[in-house]
Amino acid sequence: MTTAPQSPLPSHPRLRLRLAPHSGMPRPVDGAWWPRSYDLIAELPWLLAGLPRAWGHITSVTVNGATWPAVPGRILVSNQVVRLHRTRPASATHTIVLLAPGQGRWDLVVVPPDTTEEAAEPLMAAAADGQA
Repeated sequence: MTTAPQSPLPSHPRLRLRLAPHSGMPRPVDGAWWPRSYDLIAELPWLLAGLPRAWGHITSVTVNGATWPAVPGRILVSNQVVRLHRTRPASATHTIVLLAPGQGRWDLVVVPPDTTEEAAEPLMAAAADGQA
């Protein structure tokens, strides 16, 4: 098992996350995340720390195997085990799926880290508006 940074997290640039407004209706996408690198072990703790508390404890994360090259079977984030799964390369290329038992599933569009701010902003806005 890989261990990720423990709380409190050291100083880090602002989390680039935009979530859709909460509603009772299911959405195809729940928002967008723009990580700073393709290092999932470094990026995931920041994402999970920035999620709403109402989402509960995320215990499972599914990412695209081609997009995220190094994905161990599980990591420790804030003293909690998070299981990591990889999809086939052709499946859900730019999404990450977060699962919290008894709370729900959330799908986020992943804006590639090397995207410019000018290109990333409309992608994130569209995902937060449910248009991604």
